[in-house]
Amino acid sequence: MRLSRYFLPILKETPAEAEIVSHRLMLRAGMIRQQAAGIYTWLPLGLRVLDKIADIVREEQNRSGATELLMPTIQSAQLWRDSGRYDDYGQEMLRITDRLDREMLYGPTAEEVVTDVFRSFVRSYKDLPLNLYNIQWKFRDERRPRFGVMRGREFLMKDAYSFDVDQDRAREAYYRMFVAYLRTYARMGLTAIPMRADSGPIGGDMSHEFIILASTGESQVFCHKDVLDLPIPPETTDFRGDLKPIVDEWTRLYAATEEKHDEAAFAAIPADKQVSARGIEVGHIFYFGTKYSEPMGAKVAGPDGVERPVHMGSYGVGVSRLVGAIIEASHDDAGIVWPDAVAPFLVGLINMKPGDAACDAACAEIYARLGAAKIDVLMDDTDTRAGAKFATMDLIGLPWQLIVGPKSLAEGKVELKRRASGEREVMTIADALVRLGAMA
Repeated sequence: MRLSRYFLPILKETPAEAEIVSHRLMLRAGMIRQQAAGIYTWLPLGLRVLDKIADIVREEQNRSGATELLMPTIQSAQLWRDSGRYDDYGQEMLRITDRLDREMLYGPTAEEVVTDVFRSFVRSYKDLPLNLYNIQWKFRDERRPRFGVMRGREFLMKDAYSFDVDQDRAREAYYRMFVAYLRTYARMGLTAIPMRADSGPIGGDMSHEFIILASTGESQVFCHKDVLDLPIPPETTDFRGDLKPIVDEWTRLYAATEEKHDEAAFAAIPADKQVSARGIEVGHIFYFGTKYSEPMGAKVAGPDGVERPVHMGSYGVGVSRLVGAIIEASHDDAGIVWPDAVAPFLVGLINMKPGDAACDAACAEIYARLGAAKIDVLMDDTDTRAGAKFATMDLIGLPWQLIVGPKSLAEGKVELKRRASGEREVMTIADALVRLGAMA
């Protein structure tokens, strides 16, 4: 993509309404534009990041054996009456009526809809296990939306819902999602710590929040230092095998949010292994048994022919929230520092002197080679001063900056900068392309 043809509305000043780093940087970097309180237009740069995060989530859900569908944003109020939640949900639910005065709502979550899908088609235990997931926009009418996409009213979520014949099989589904979440966050360059969470009125120990550490996090968290260095399950993980040992390894070490913190248990950890920090929730998984299947009649016939309500679990990832969370965890004074996997472009190609025949030709060659190698590149071909070019590239946080100027080019060289470390190296174009993976 050429910057001269791209829509990237950079802001020079920090908007006064932005309270936290991610909100400030997303506005300044031209990623989002507020349309109403807690509601944003995702501008081209922000949308590229959002799509890359969603793609990683989708790939890991598919790998785990889950199947994608797309559920509506507008839901029937009757489904929520079937589950018994319509009157209990509260003012966060946006209730509406259509032209025929039928009661509808903008979905804050999708348990009712997915349970209705299940009860309409599945009758036998032979069709289980089943896990259906959906990446869709949701709306919750937050009393005080703030912090940009971190606590908005409209947000993009991945919701997966597992259906199993009994609690033992439901536990296996839970383990699959637990491992899928570890892989998902690791691929985004994040260390997400699973912390035991409340299961609500259902009880049991099958509920975990996934927390990433960030100095601006909304919650105080406590954990054993070694949990930060546990091995991530590999791509070759057999999701049909026994995943309990992996889950046990990750849950044997102490990790808790402020709400579940046990001071005595934390004090028993050696002082040099204690971590007390701020954290951001980026996912939540939990088992809720027959809470929805029983009142909504989602049953299957078991091996004995007797119909029983299925056991369900729910697994959420805040896709749009992750954009802000990654920035909170990865930025510096100059701007965003994107991990490679979620960066809107991997390379920022900077033409220091547009109009100079040598610079234009070198940039055209590099641009073509990167494109042929399927490497996302944003080429700054605008006629602006050098300082502004560097400031923009640092602000938007692309992992690599490839700088082409007349002086170095006269020696057959270009400059390659790694955004995360600030390290710069002068090298030939061929060597730079090798470093970026654009040449074998």
